[in-house]
Amino acid sequence: MTTSENLVLVINCGSSSIKYQLLEPQSGEVAASGLVERIGEDDSAVEHHCGRRVLERSGRIPDHRAGLQQVFELFDETGFDLAGAGLRAVGHRVVHGGEVFHEPTPVTDEVVATILALADLAPLHNPPNAIGIESVRELLPGVPQVAVFDTAFFFHLPAAAATYAIDRKVAAEYGIRRYGFHGTSHEYVSGRAAEFLGRDPKQLRQIIFHLGNGASASAVRGGRPIDTSMGLTPLEGLVMGTRPGDLDPGILGHLAHAGGFDVERIDELLNRESGLKGMAGVNDFRELRRLIDAGDENARLAYDVYVHRLRRYLGAYLVALGGVDVITFTAGVGENNPDVRADALAGLSAFGIEVDQELNTSEDRSARRISPPDAPVAVLVVPTNEELAIARAASRVVTSA
Repeated sequence: MTTSENLVLVINCGSSSIKYQLLEPQSGEVAASGLVERIGEDDSAVEHHCGRRVLERSGRIPDHRAGLQQVFELFDETGFDLAGAGLRAVGHRVVHGGEVFHEPTPVTDEVVATILALADLAPLHNPPNAIGIESVRELLPGVPQVAVFDTAFFFHLPAAAATYAIDRKVAAEYGIRRYGFHGTSHEYVSGRAAEFLGRDPKQLRQIIFHLGNGASASAVRGGRPIDTSMGLTPLEGLVMGTRPGDLDPGILGHLAHAGGFDVERIDELLNRESGLKGMAGVNDFRELRRLIDAGDENARLAYDVYVHRLRRYLGAYLVALGGVDVITFTAGVGENNPDVRADALAGLSAFGIEVDQELNTSEDRSARRISPPDAPVAVLVVPTNEELAIARAASRVVTSA
């Protein structure tokens, strides 16, 4: 039976949300989990799962500190005193580690200050990440806290993949390079895909599509990434829910000169008003599909642009890897949208890439193969589990301390 001394609390503070899990890192058994949504809005909501009990709360939650306080109160209400439980550790997801952090790191005041100093590189994420860490340190002062960085998996990208072609002195002074994101997910999924296939990761060429509201692709050879779609910030690469992905930087100068856009307005446009939402007015794929089925031409175009970008990165990574052994889809859209998977890989049988329609549309939500059994390239759907990866990383840090 799992004891509290074996449990790790994982906290993921997003721009307006908090996801959390209390779990045993070895087995992956989840003791409790929940989600705080729409922080800062009048219709904030909390859903807490503990065993068979589900507690829900609604009403304005002004900030992440208040959200975490409510989470701890819900733990108390379900009979689990986090402060007195003797937890093994708390693992925090942090989006950007810059050139400073590329390993899971014990939290100190200096670490928190550096995370905040890196906020210019991830303005929507690093500030709430730091607030989450500070809040939990106050609520659980005796429990080891560990920061796990989204950029860590991609820190050692080959220089040709990590380097931007700008003045090298400017790049060095301002830390400008391609960092990549969703690294915890890409690392977990690449390992899980190899395990599913019964193959040694060192023998595999993999392409992974992490498709959620944020989206990224990676090319992984021998268990290590050789390229990824996101760059200095999470804006580069694939089309996303509210972010544009690849963009001609000349557009920004044009908006500044012709439209009078300042830095704040451009930041708002690129982070919150672009991508699917900018093109179609919605960033939820279920709503996008409803609009497409209703004949909305803007929604149809948005979907086509989204798929076009996926295929462009697929082609680039096929060349970079010299072929591919496995293509894996993960995260909310990647795991749950068979149309995206089928359309992204349509017409590629000459490359050994095929999707079986029946397998692709299966209601099965476990790790599964959706390509024909005899297809040269395995196409998989593998649910990501960033919380488990963070819990295991935090546990390793505490054990080795």
